Amino acid sequence: MIRFGKISEQEFLADYWQKKPLLIKQALSKFISPVSPDELAGLSLEDEFESRLITGSTTDQQWSLSEGPFQENDFSSLSENNWTLLVQGVDRFIPEIEDLIAHFDFIPRWRFDDVMVSYAAKGGSVGPHFDFYDVFLLQGSGSRRWTLSNKNCHLDNYLKDVPLRIMDKFTSEQVFDVEPGDVLYVPPKVAHHGVSLDENCTTLSFGYRSYSHQEMFKDLPQSNPNDYYQDPIWTNNQTPALIPKSAFKVANDISEISAADFAKFVTKLDNLDQKILQQFEYQQQELEFNADTIYRLHSVCKIAYIEINNKIQCFVNGALLDDHSIEKNTLINFCNQRQLSSIKHLTLSQRLFELNLVEDIQSD
Repeated sequence: MIRFGKISEQEFLADYWQKKPLLIKQALSKFISPVSPDELAGLSLEDEFESRLITGSTTDQQWSLSEGPFQENDFSSLSENNWTLLVQGVDRFIPEIEDLIAHFDFIPRWRFDDVMVSYAAKGGSVGPHFDFYDVFLLQGSGSRRWTLSNKNCHLDNYLKDVPLRIMDKFTSEQVFDVEPGDVLYVPPKVAHHGVSLDENCTTLSFGYRSYSHQEMFKDLPQSNPNDYYQDPIWTNNQTPALIPKSAFKVANDISEISAADFAKFVTKLDNLDQKILQQFEYQQQELEFNADTIYRLHSVCKIAYIEINNKIQCFVNGALLDDHSIEKNTLINFCNQRQLSSIKHLTLSQRLFELNLVEDIQSD
């Protein structure tokens, strides 16, 4: 887990999460990014990755956006300053990036969306903007200056005729300079603008997407498109896959929904992740089950469980998992740890393998 320093983890959950920003200096001391700028550029050449190149600055507001996959000469033609490369969903393909998510598991994992990694040349940024994500911005290398603001965060405050959502009016209220290992937490609807201060700036963004009322309840009458599900105050019980009763209560304050339907909703995959999992299923066709290994839940999979009347129900990718003949603690441990030994837990391992949900992490 990250180190909060001057405040406790529970203080963060009660006083900062979804409320106000927090800079956590050296949250991951001596951190070295698993992905270098050159490696990130290499990923952006591949079809599997969703990537974008952004050029421009707030000085002249001349912004451009290009979408990958890119060619090597796309980078050689760039200027020395004022450009940014963004690569989405890096955790889906790079295990060392996926492993970093556990540092933030004091927030339920079923709330997690993905890790975006960015490289910015000196002066590079994506412009001041706000969104409906909670995000932990981990500085991977180099340094960046973040400017934050609560002012003018409304949907009609965007530049016109620009291919990006960049705020027209942006008033600085807080400024933070970050170095490798620093983490800046930014809650939803807080404007942020990060500018690279050198030629070696990489940032890892751990995003937790908010759910709009319209998305959760498609038939909800008179729903405001700007209304979003607000998390309860979390308590970290080392159970990142558990959906606590407090989460159901918040959802039912909006409109009636059963615990099972809520679990199906929060674990449902988006279209891109479904495609990644389909490709994985195709690759698994020639493989045989290994009764002497460690299996890990595939990186795109979303898993959560609910406990009602001392009974567990586990949901994976929007569907209820058949837990027949599976011990309760075995299922709970797998949900929270996302991996298990096939020697110790043969029945569950084989069932997950047959469903194409796990991969052998000890194979060559």
